[in-house]
Amino acid sequence: MPDKLVPWILLFAAILLEVAGITSMKLSRGFSEPVPSIAVPIFYVCSAAAVILALKRLDLSVTYAIWSGVGTALAAMIGIAYFREPLTLFKLASLALVILGVVGLSLAARQTN
Repeated sequence: MPDKLVPWILLFAAILLEVAGITSMKLSRGFSEPVPSIAVPIFYVCSAAAVILALKRLDLSVTYAIWSGVGTALAAMIGIAYFREPLTLFKLASLALVILGVVGLSLAARQTN
């Protein structure tokens, strides 16, 4: 595996772990369900560790934008698909803006590198 892929793999692992953490929060029902409650800090610590390692090789602005933006979009999709949250036009437009912001920051970082 090329060295340039490792930080990106770590970043996407961090995103998946963060989304697992927020999903576990919802499943914990206010920390009344033991297994998801225990999973929350585990997922978040692992997510933070992966993003910290990714930051050794990736720009902070791009890393954080992708981590938070993609995580937000995935969490919203899980909320809609699994937890039956309503999909409104306003929610869809807001998610599109988040994704556009991530793409914009990524493109800006490429111009400076």
